[in-house]
Amino acid sequence: MTASPTPTAVLVHGAFADAASWSGVIAELQSHGIPVVAPPNPLRGLAADAAHIASVASQIDGPVVLVGHSYGGALITVAGTAENVVGLVYVAAYVLDEGESLGELQGRFPDSPLTSNLKQATYPVEGAEPAVEVTINPDAFPAVFAADVPATVTKVLAVAQRPLAAAAFTETASAAAWKTKPSWALVASADQAINPEVERFGAKRAGAIVVEIEGASHAVAVSRPKEVADLIRDAVRATS
Repeated sequence: MTASPTPTAVLVHGAFADAASWSGVIAELQSHGIPVVAPPNPLRGLAADAAHIASVASQIDGPVVLVGHSYGGALITVAGTAENVVGLVYVAAYVLDEGESLGELQGRFPDSPLTSNLKQATYPVEGAEPAVEVTINPDAFPAVFAADVPATVTKVLAVAQRPLAAAAFTETASAAAWKTKPSWALVASADQAINPEVERFGAKRAGAIVVEIEGASHAVAVSRPKEVADLIRDAVRATS
């Protein structure tokens, strides 16, 4: 009996960030011989972004473990139905159910400080009216997104934010891959962007194996890359 190939970890970033936010995690995984892909997330809407991630996953030869941070968690929930996806890892993330939106899931719990610190702008849409996108007010960014990251780093991250289309909050998930695939979840206990209760609720509902990191901010992949990589390695090992 031949051993199945090591799954590729596909790391999906969330809103207000880019794939570079996984740098420390990528280095950890590569040092353990785990193949990694960290694709760009378009951040233009749940259905379109999930289709993009599913396409990335399905073009990888062999099994895939999808890892989603924040809004990326909503995407892997839908994209995880791709045939070669063998596991899901949620990192300080939204774990949606089929037919549920980010707004609906968040609405069951008290708002996080993120809600009152979003800044709106518009972007052009071909053949249609301009659409709304949001970023975090740069002054509030360190406290809301990355309180346990050095100030010199958060100042850079605050001005390098990638905006999220506002429509992403109301689109509903067309599937919930955690119903048929094993899942793991990391809860950041000091998260000020997503209420940690939202993370705990979604993880429990999905039957995920849960790790909670005390004092971790929303940017846990930046501040605690080893612990994040350890959970991903657990998922890779379990699905190999």
